[in-house]
Amino acid sequence: MQDLKKNSFQDRAAASAAAKQALLAKFKPKPTVTAPVIEDRSLVREAELAQVRTARAEAKAAKEAARLAAEAAAVQAEVKIAEDSDEARRAERKARKAAIKEAARLKRTSNQATRRTG
Repeated sequence: MQDLKKNSFQDRAAASAAAKQALLAKFKPKPTVTAPVIEDRSLVREAELAQVRTARAEAKAAKEAARLAAEAAAVQAEVKIAEDSDEARRAERKARKAAIKEAARLKRTSNQATRRTG
């Protein structure tokens, strides 16, 4: 039989070697854009932790300030109630004393009137 394509063993071996080289070329790393250098993860984590700690400390301080303000308001309310209570007692006492004085004055005037008539 006559060789129509004129392929010898050497041609077939060269084609096979070229095909193998092409397959291997697929697996070789291709030049790409290199990623920026990533910071050390522990440094990033420390920075995040510091940020979270700062936020928590600020929230805690705000909560404590609100609690102190509420306590101060409660104390002021108690003082105001006590002052109002004291003022009410003073007013009641003044009214009672005025009533006693008025009763004594009326008694005195009635006694004087009976003395004059009698």
